[in-house]
Parts: sequence; structure tokens; C-alpha cells
Amino acid sequence: MKIATWNVNSIRIRVDAAVAWLKEAQPDVVALQELKCTDDQFPKEPFEALGYNCAVHGQKTYNGVAILSKRPMEDVTPRLPGGDGDDHARYIEAIVPGEKGVVRIASIYAPNGNPIGTDKFTYKLGWLERLRARAAAILKLEEPAALMGDYNVIPTPDDVYDPKAWLKDALFQPESRSALRRIEALGYTDTIRACHAEPHLYTFWDYQAGAWQKDHGIRIDHIMLSPQAADHLKSSGIDKHVRGREKPSDHVPVWCELEI
Repeated sequence: MKIATWNVNSIRIRVDAAVAWLKEAQPDVVALQELKCTDDQFPKEPFEALGYNCAVHGQKTYNGVAILSKRPMEDVTPRLPGGDGDDHARYIEAIVPGEKGVVRIASIYAPNGNPIGTDKFTYKLGWLERLRARAAAILKLEEPAALMGDYNVIPTPDDVYDPKAWLKDALFQPESRSALRRIEALGYTDTIRACHAEPHLYTFWDYQAGAWQKDHGIRIDHIMLSPQAADHLKSSGIDKHVRGREKPSDHVPVWCELEI
């Protein structure tokens, strides 16, 4: 089973790009983030034409997450537990059957958190703690699971072109990085680092200041696997070339292959 995650940065603008990549990459399951549309505005038809079932948790103008699967999904659940009154569409979870069992898939769009020292940063840390709690609960199910998406966290200095340039950014604060490490410490595996030791592998390049042309990137999109899924990890990668196409998202797809 090939699974992937991609922050498309407005799905209605990126439909053609998404369809082109899906035809090329042929993932079985895809988690999408930052849809920037309501459920009824999500362009299901082009994806259904490729054989995908669509589970969508949208929001007008902001946020929005989805899961596309070539296999029927079960127990589709929007919203991250906890956070009473939190109406941000940042999380959706579903069970996808594989050839050798099921895989629990979550599409995650964590808060940005900027600027630091504000309620936005407090919300980010609180949200990531709620995600950690959900990740811990999923482990108790003892089943393969992939928590994937835009975590808005740069894990280490090796994951950013210039660490000093990001010292005052919410994505690179010690508290943000610690929040991600606490999820890993539960027993989750970062698929890119499990397969690739080399530094400076990026998933995001800003639209400003020629970041793409200069390769001034950061790695903030992650696939985190439960031990039951990590045992079946075959390979992983980042489809960097997608960033150089017409009307690109500022993020690129991240994927892994599981023997499930």
C-alpha cells in the first residue's frame, strides 16, 4: 500500500496539479490539507474519476482536510478529540482496508502558531498536545496507523536550510519541536528519517524571496507510523519535483510504501 500526504494550499486552484500527480504517483491513500473550501465545494468528481473515495472535513476559506482512498473507508471521524468549541477543520481520521488487514489513517493540519508570544502559539501547543493524546489512544488499538500531514514543525536543524533564520518562528521553537518529539516518544516512526539519513530534505518552499530557486526549504510535512505500521515500511520519499510545476503548492507530497 502506498500512502501519501500533501498540503495542496487551496484544492480548487490545485485540482489539475493534484490529478496530474495522482496519475503519476498512483498512491492508494492520500491525506490532503489546507483545502480552503467547505465540504460541498470540494471537487470530488475529478478524484472519483480516478477511482478514489473522498472523505472531507472542510471549512470556508481556511484549513480543511481530506482523505482520498482507492479502497472504501470505514469509521470516518472528523475533528480531533478535546478542545471544546474548537471549530477549526484540522483533522480527519478513517480506517482503510488493506490486503493484509486495516490501516488507520489521519490527515493532520496543525496550527502555524505565529507570531510566538500570542494566543496563536498557545493554541498551536495545545492542539499538538491533543494530537499526542489521540496518538497515544490509537496505540492502544494495536493496529497499523499513519498520522500524516502538515505538522508545522521543523524537527531538527537538519530539516531547515538556515536554522538561524527560523529562531523566532513558531515552527522551530523548542516547545514546538518538543511537542513532536513527545509523539515520536510514544513509539511513532518518522518515515523520511527511517529511510533517509541525509540532511536538507525539504517539503516546503515559500513563494517569497526566490526560496524555491535557492532551495531555501524546510521539512514540516511528516508521515508518522505506529509500530505495527512501521514494521511493514518498505520505502519513503519526497516528490520535490512537483514544486517546480505550473501553479504549484508551496508544499510537495510526502509518501511511503507499506507491505500491508
